[in-house]
Amino acid sequence: MIKVITVVLCLGLAVWAYQATQPPPPKLCGAPGGPPVTAPRIKLRDGRHLSYKEHGVPREKAKANIILVHGFGSTKHDIMSMTDPIPHVVEELQLYVVSFDRPGYGESDPDLKRTPKSIALDIEELADHLGLGSKFYVMGFSMGGQVVWGCLKYIPHRLAGATLIAPVVNYWWPGFPANLSTEAYYRQIPQEQWVLRVAHHTPWLTYWWNTQKLFPASSVIARKPEIFSRQDLELASLVAEKSKDRPQATLQGEFESLHQDYIVGFGKWEFDPMELENPFPNNEGSIHLWQGDEDVLVPASLQRYIAQRLPWINYHELPGAGHLFPAIPHNFEQILKAPFPGKE
Repeated sequence: MIKVITVVLCLGLAVWAYQATQPPPPKLCGAPGGPPVTAPRIKLRDGRHLSYKEHGVPREKAKANIILVHGFGSTKHDIMSMTDPIPHVVEELQLYVVSFDRPGYGESDPDLKRTPKSIALDIEELADHLGLGSKFYVMGFSMGGQVVWGCLKYIPHRLAGATLIAPVVNYWWPGFPANLSTEAYYRQIPQEQWVLRVAHHTPWLTYWWNTQKLFPASSVIARKPEIFSRQDLELASLVAEKSKDRPQATLQGEFESLHQDYIVGFGKWEFDPMELENPFPNNEGSIHLWQGDEDVLVPASLQRYIAQRLPWINYHELPGAGHLFPAIPHNFEQILKAPFPGKE
């Protein structure tokens, strides 16, 4: 009898453990019981929907088309200054700008098979659906900046230029010297170190780790003050005010959006960004990487190393800036103009 009880208890514990690691089903936009669809969407080749928002001058009048990629925990509506383009710059450069919800965020369908390659191909498909021509610009902030590396790898022939704004780095990219990436990794607060470690080594535990109550979960999801620089803390209220009436990023579930970002962003990549080749060998376009030297979330030391390894990148480091520096209009004006020679 004792053996039977022991077996039953072990089986029960195993079932509980398995269930604890499984996220609930997503609440798909437009599906019964799910959030409503309030913005235009395209249907991708695999059947998923991608939601987008247009800004700037009409497509037919534009001299340049830009696709914006939002960061962690945000949507097509709130890339800080990026979705409130400076009117005089937009008019001067005649820019058409489109932002979109990355898979699982906002009103875009989740993609549990998401990879750096799949999101780059989503961007290409969005451009083709909107008729943006053979070449377009991509600009991404934070986790969206990391997405731009995938564009440089998988769709370089479609790019007129690319801008990475405080792009998240993966500490396990093999191109980093071990001592440099290790030092940068241990500068993160301890609870964030654990979240990154789980996402990289045991991604199947990511949902459980970020929902259990035994240990501290993601400090970024919780928006702990420790993850912000001095400048970020000053800008935080401004950013919050601008986004307070906008739709929630995690309408369809945190696993499909936030947790997937951890799994993809810090997982095992099929390429190393530091092995990329210059997509513009004849200077027909340019790549720009912007970074704050006091960014707590994304270490400037790793961005400097990337810029050294890839000398064709135009590296811009802003003194005293943290992670939220694009929220400052002057900064975003510089970022927006940089790809267009003579307009800086």
